[in-house]
Amino acid sequence: MVVPENMIRTILDGQLTDRSFLEYLHELNHKIEFLYEKPPHDIKCFNDIHEILYKLKTKAIYRIREFILQKIGQFRKPLQNYQITQDILIKNRFFFEFLTLHDRTISRECLDEYVNTMSKVYFSYFKEYSAKLAKLQLEEIAEKDDLLGSDDKPKTSLFSSKPTLRNRSTVFTLGKRYTTIENEIESTIIIPHASQKSDQKYLMENIFRSEQYALLDNASNELMFLSDFFMAKDNSCIELFASVFEITFNLLLKNSERQIKSTHDAIAIFLCINIIQRYEILAKKRQCFPILGYFENLLEILWKRFDIIMQMHSSSVSLVDPHRLQNLDVRPHFITRRYAEFLTSLLTINENFQNPKLNANLSQLQIEIQNFILKLASEFSQRKDQLICLINNYDLMLTVISERIKEENREAQTLRDLLTNRTNDYVEEVLMPYFGNLIIFVKECEIFIEKDNFNSLKSYENHVNPLIKNFSNEWKKYLELINQEIMRSFTNFKNGQAILQATLTQLIQYYHRFNKILSHNCFKHLSGRNEMLSIHHLMVEIKKHKPTF
Repeated sequence: MVVPENMIRTILDGQLTDRSFLEYLHELNHKIEFLYEKPPHDIKCFNDIHEILYKLKTKAIYRIREFILQKIGQFRKPLQNYQITQDILIKNRFFFEFLTLHDRTISRECLDEYVNTMSKVYFSYFKEYSAKLAKLQLEEIAEKDDLLGSDDKPKTSLFSSKPTLRNRSTVFTLGKRYTTIENEIESTIIIPHASQKSDQKYLMENIFRSEQYALLDNASNELMFLSDFFMAKDNSCIELFASVFEITFNLLLKNSERQIKSTHDAIAIFLCINIIQRYEILAKKRQCFPILGYFENLLEILWKRFDIIMQMHSSSVSLVDPHRLQNLDVRPHFITRRYAEFLTSLLTINENFQNPKLNANLSQLQIEIQNFILKLASEFSQRKDQLICLINNYDLMLTVISERIKEENREAQTLRDLLTNRTNDYVEEVLMPYFGNLIIFVKECEIFIEKDNFNSLKSYENHVNPLIKNFSNEWKKYLELINQEIMRSFTNFKNGQAILQATLTQLIQYYHRFNKILSHNCFKHLSGRNEMLSIHHLMVEIKKHKPTF
């Protein structure tokens, strides 16, 4: 066995970052392994070779230790890009393997120093980054009074009688906030000093996304480094990772919890929930499994706060007393509009990333909204006004949901059923003042015919001719009045047209049933039957009667 002079010179004095040093280190390791594979008496000059290799090994261990500790020391320097230093170490990953093979005490010393250093580095970095991000958050955040059932009047300042210019409606609308999860989920993190120079402010979910993405990025890179440089696998790698990030995770959980508890913005919280769930998928894709426990803890905090805020919204609606509301009319109420915007915001966020936990909160809120609308409608004394109020509110909610949520959902189907039922009720109510005698005649006579009660049926003979005459003379005028009434009553043009068409259809059906009754033997002899308007003619005329609404 020969130990070349170049090898000795390089190991003793060569640059550790030179490729030749790494190559000779591999060769030294190979010679040491070969030397101790066989019994000493099988190798000539064993003692001489052993002494040289031992001295080279000792020197290499010393120099490698100094190199690694010096690089670890660089991590502590302010503004140091530690990923560059990590890259240098990765290029020389055999250094740590050599230490592990030949001096486990020193290898453990280097590993402990690295873990201790990086634990502090990440803690300091995220402590400072979180503090700087907090200063960039918009001050105009949702407060405890920003609830669905809150008064619509502008809020006044404690120190001024002038109302604040803050727009409460933004608390319930999604707007462009969806881009945070639609287009920006893996965008570059916020750079605080650049944002401060441009005086740029951010919503809570933007701040939250940037912080969590920075953590995920650093955690993913760190896990790869631990696995690659320190040759950590499976549980040992997870334990190392936990040692590096434990205090940082605790810091960020504490900061996040404080931030989350300070807001009453359910949309922001739900966006944050969606962000974390997407980052969980990204973490699995990057095989950064040890961070998932942190994300689950964060989700628990977020869901707990979301449940509280949603309960506050439900309670605020249940406590509204319509009797105390001013300027009540049959048009959609501002609480209904808020709810529609709020609901579509949450459903939009949930559309491509389903959260079953959301359903329980929405169910409770929907119950309270429906109860509120019923209480609101009960403030009107006339049944017709009550129905108009219900229809306008149901229609507004359904329109907003249908325009923005493409997929069928439980909330929309419930509203659709309610709207259909109340529309049918309204059609009956709007026809009664004009065609009430005919409708009552039809309903009562049908019962007699069904029971073969011809004596009672015959007693209605005297009603037939006046009904025929009145209908033939007045139906066009009545329809015009109905049309005008619908025009005044319903705020949605499309819905008004649909109700008018439903009214005309129902009238035709009643008239058809009226004709069928008059074909009965009890009424065949009546002369007024010859003056009846034919069904076909009525349908043609009604089709000509275009809605002017």
